Amino acid sequence: MPGKGSLFPPEDRWFDDDATGARIHQLTSRPCISHLTYFLQSSITPDLKTILFTSYRTGAAQLFEAALEDGAIRQLTGGAPIHPYSPALHPEGERVFFVRGGSVWALDRASLAETCILDLEGAQLGECTLGDNGRRVTAAVKQGSQCGLVTARSDGAGCTFIPFPRTVIHPQFHPLDPEWLEFAADPAPRMYRVRRDGTGLECLYEQSPEEWITHETFLGSTGDLVFVRWPKALYRMDWTTREISRLTDFKVWHISPNRAGTRVLCDTNHPDEGVFEIDVASGARRPVCRPQSSNGGTQWAKDRFATAEDFAAAWKDGAKGALSWLEVPADTVYGPQWTHPHPCYSPDEKLVTFTSDRTGHAQVYVAELPG
Repeated sequence: MPGKGSLFPPEDRWFDDDATGARIHQLTSRPCISHLTYFLQSSITPDLKTILFTSYRTGAAQLFEAALEDGAIRQLTGGAPIHPYSPALHPEGERVFFVRGGSVWALDRASLAETCILDLEGAQLGECTLGDNGRRVTAAVKQGSQCGLVTARSDGAGCTFIPFPRTVIHPQFHPLDPEWLEFAADPAPRMYRVRRDGTGLECLYEQSPEEWITHETFLGSTGDLVFVRWPKALYRMDWTTREISRLTDFKVWHISPNRAGTRVLCDTNHPDEGVFEIDVASGARRPVCRPQSSNGGTQWAKDRFATAEDFAAAWKDGAKGALSWLEVPADTVYGPQWTHPHPCYSPDEKLVTFTSDRTGHAQVYVAELPG
């Protein structure tokens, strides 16, 4: 049986996108779910030689890597499954941090040695995020009836648990001041910030019941935030003043800014027009490609936040799901994430990674940007 360290032959192929002519590299083709790691952090190593991805080809979520040059695939983890969207590359590229259950682990890509960074007994952690140039790590936590987030140094020292009365998702370090974290709460209101030591907790935006705020993140090194008001547009929030400005006049779905905060990648839905680059200064968009993903999740056809009643109706209709994908195994998510493109820039910002189930199974793709 394949396991940690196993090698797999290349599965890659090249083709040109039907809509834009962009050169597309498909890295995986096994008849199983294979998808990129969390889209707010690049899955491509800093040396631009390797792409990380999660695959279920061995029966459970494990971490793999594929060589961009020849497509050769290597399995990096084995045993107990990982949180499928948790892997985060250290800025140096030699280590990968990921979650198993209530633990954060660091994996050395050369030796495949794993080190447990922190362990919370009886807890489930969400995806982990690095900050302060890889010196700190954070993750959302659910431990019994207690929710919150945890922060620590990336060597495991100085662990701090920050409680919060509702489900926490997507905590992120401020790119200019790692003493601050931004995170999302489920259900709304969604956008919050807190200091790394647990002080200074505040809601950044008291959204109205009619507003569906989602997919917030930092606008690169500007330190400001960008967020989606679904299904209206993309907005920017000044971190200091909280002044909000509208950046686009079209439906934006998942977003991923470049480092300078001058461009933002996005996919689209209802209708699916493809992946675009948005110029932050003008709001103009340039098409990248058409992933042709199925974009699962009936909630995205609505113009308001999905409620508990929506999820209950989905269960009644035979769909599997929960109020947060943090709370359930990856194969039972309502509106499965692997059916969404989740575009992200490569470290040199010349490539765009995305996931698509256009072939019937989620696979990993890379698109070349013009020029």
